[in-house]
Amino acid sequence: MIDVNQLRKGTTFTLDDEIYKVLDYHHHKPGRGNATIRTTVRNLRSGSVTTMTFGSGDRVEDIRVEGREVEYLYADDQFLTFMDLETYDQPHLRRDIFGDDYLYLIEGLKLVLNQWQDEIIDYALPSTVEHEIVDAEMAIAGDTATNANKRVKTQTGLEVMVPLFVNVGDKIRIKTEDGSYVTRV
Repeated sequence: MIDVNQLRKGTTFTLDDEIYKVLDYHHHKPGRGNATIRTTVRNLRSGSVTTMTFGSGDRVEDIRVEGREVEYLYADDQFLTFMDLETYDQPHLRRDIFGDDYLYLIEGLKLVLNQWQDEIIDYALPSTVEHEIVDAEMAIAGDTATNANKRVKTQTGLEVMVPLFVNVGDKIRIKTEDGSYVTRV
């Protein structure tokens, strides 16, 4: 058990038989009275995001998750298939667990699946991925005072804003945190 004052972004805990991961944390101390801790958490089983408020002194059950490095193999209509790089097991996960992050996955990508008590509850993408451009808007550089960008589409359907010099067939590096362009590879 840990005190809610020890919760920080990325902490995983259980409460009422549900597993939560802290996405955002605010400690609020009014002039009078007890402090409150406001957290935005994601339920790792259902994927729903909610806000929880705790009083100072409340306690939750902290859990330690085990990360396993896997390689993304392929997707079918409902499931994504990975391969554990140590045991060569092939876990299947529902596509909806990844939400929009599914668009970052390309064959051969290495990522981490986090599990707790033999249940895969979360994942961690690498900080950047490399994708090939398959479609790009036509853009003409004119008299611009700022950096001009255009929208492109990668092989997975991910849309990214890039500088005008990036063309179809180029490979680009993308930040998985916010989906922004990093560089041409």
